[in-house]
Amino acid sequence: MENFTINGKLFIPSVNFNAETHLLEIGGESYHEFTKEFYQPIMEWLKNYLAIPENTIVFNFKMNYYNTSSSRRFLEIFDMLEDYHTNKNGHVTVNWYYQAGDLDMLESGEEYAEDVGLPFNFIVMN
Repeated sequence: MENFTINGKLFIPSVNFNAETHLLEIGGESYHEFTKEFYQPIMEWLKNYLAIPENTIVFNFKMNYYNTSSSRRFLEIFDMLEDYHTNKNGHVTVNWYYQAGDLDMLESGEEYAEDVGLPFNFIVMN
């Protein structure tokens, strides 16, 4: 399976999903208008990737900022990972990175952690 990469720029997060190492990373900013269209290829790749059971996946979430529309797409991603973790004998860990002092981003991660059945690690970036 091919890896999936998007180079981030203004409004658009960087995405680096590595099918070989099982390291999935997303970071930067996401606040463009057309999040459904932007995230559709990401969801398609993830759907195909998660069809292979029993992998150990690390999902690094390194966002600085995202809008409400993007947060919905992130919940969809977390739901897909939760289903994989629960129903396909996969092992998924989420590393939620946030800037020191950014309590909003920390609280957002804590809310996602409450909503999905995945282990979350909260990691302060300096």
